[in-house]
Amino acid sequence: MNTFYFLRASFLALCLSVIPTSAFTQAQPAQEYKPEVGQEGKDVVWVPTPQALVDKMLDLAKVTPKDYVIDLGSGDGRTVITAAKRGAKAHGIEYNPEMVELSKRNAAKEGVSDKATFAKADLFESDFSQAQVITMFLLSSINMKLRPKILDLKPGTRIVSNTFDMGEWKPDETAKVSGCESWCTAHLWIVPAKVGGTWKLPQGELSLKQTFQMITGTLRNGNVTTPISGKLNGDEISFTAGGAQYTGRVNGNTIDGTVKGRSSSKWTATRGG
Repeated sequence: MNTFYFLRASFLALCLSVIPTSAFTQAQPAQEYKPEVGQEGKDVVWVPTPQALVDKMLDLAKVTPKDYVIDLGSGDGRTVITAAKRGAKAHGIEYNPEMVELSKRNAAKEGVSDKATFAKADLFESDFSQAQVITMFLLSSINMKLRPKILDLKPGTRIVSNTFDMGEWKPDETAKVSGCESWCTAHLWIVPAKVGGTWKLPQGELSLKQTFQMITGTLRNGNVTTPISGKLNGDEISFTAGGAQYTGRVNGNTIDGTVKGRSSSKWTATRGG
């Protein structure tokens, strides 16, 4: 064989030997990401919330199409997607980018991509102040770290957690899924207005001490001082003083409401400087 042709044939053979076999076969689709129960996450391991408890949590929070729901640590997106299927606008915050993409695919399969959104983000650095409802399945220690931020949210914001609590801030309501074996409990908190301090009334003075949603204090009317006890439900306040029942709505530094005793009348209070 001519040396030139021998070298040329050898060169072509060498080139062909280094071309990947996949170049001659049909490309195989990438395998879809599948999370594993117990896999490590940034703050907690991933364990999915049972669908029955997802439904119970959203029921407990009374989610409606008017609500904006934010799920902290949204995992595979099931809580966000379920809220979206109820007509609510819902958003998931998840640190694992593969989980985020999986959630987007799941939302598309369920036909709710227009209402269910997801973002790769750190929940400790995220702004969730616009939510009417916040859902979470985090450890109590994580809940406690988030608690100061949660208590600064707009009064009336509903917080619902799978199983784990927020320390001495007791839930406003707890519900369980019957026939459930694990992860069966939903806790609800309603962010209370901040009312601690002294309030001026036309006929006297209201002094309030607040421990989360619970309030105690005194109501002074002239020379008579009466102990009071009551509760907040978001921006709604109610307490008893003597034989009278006071209810009202807190709006920043004012309260307007009704007092019922032997008769009903209006009452108003302004927070002292």
